[in-house]
This record gives sequence, C-alpha cells and structure tokens, in this order.
Amino acid sequence: MKKILFVCHGNICRSPMAEYILKYLTNNEWLISSKATSNEEIGNDIHYGTKEVLDKHNIPYSKHYASRVTMDDLDYYDLIVGFDEYNMRNLKRMFNNSKKIVKLLDKDVDDPWYTGDFDKTYDDIYNGCIELIKKIKEENV
Repeated sequence: MKKILFVCHGNICRSPMAEYILKYLTNNEWLISSKATSNEEIGNDIHYGTKEVLDKHNIPYSKHYASRVTMDDLDYYDLIVGFDEYNMRNLKRMFNNSKKIVKLLDKDVDDPWYTGDFDKTYDDIYNGCIELIKKIKEENV
C-alpha cells in the first residue's frame, strides 16, 4: 500500500484538499494524509472554502484536525508532497533533502488562503494528483 503525505503551510487548505482528492481518485486504496509545516492552524478544521470546492465536485471528506509534520513522517511515508517553493524549502531543510520530498507540480500551487481562488487551486491539485498517480504507477515509487 502506498503512503502519501501532503504538506502545506497550515494544513487547512491545499494539503487537505489534495488528501481528499487523492483518496477519491484512488478509491481509498492508499494511505493518504496531510500535515502542515507551521503551527499556526494546529487543531483547526478544513477551511470553509476548501469544503465548498470539495462539495462542488462531490469529493467526500471527514472532520479534520490540522497537525504539523514530524521527523517520524519521513520514515513512515513513501512520498511527502509539497505545493510551492516555500513548502519545498522547509521540507528539504527539515528532512535533509530526502528524495522522498517532491513538489506536486512543476509550478507553485497558489495558496487560496491568500488568493481566495479555491477553484483554481482545486484544478491545479486535481491535475497534479492525476499526474502523481501516473508517476507512481509508472515508476513504482
């Protein structure tokens, strides 16, 4: 079973959005979770904008409590996926440039906390998840 961890800044917008999209796309056949690089939103639920866009696309989700990534996550997960250069810099520093750290897309996925554009973020993450599935199946990552 593949184990994928999505990590964004606060774990209330992009990373839980990706978590539930990938769970949906893989029929929950993989272990998929999400966490934050910061402590700012620890314990908080998914942002209402994320819930709205997931509802719009009929992507199921459950109660969520934002949590922070830890050193143990590097051993536990097969891949740790970031969304922008800021996430990647933090993850690479924390995990000593591990090859398990990958960016979802070649470009940054905008944080809808700042942009307010949850639809664009959804489209980027959905497309990134499709590509991630292909990559994992082709390369058996």
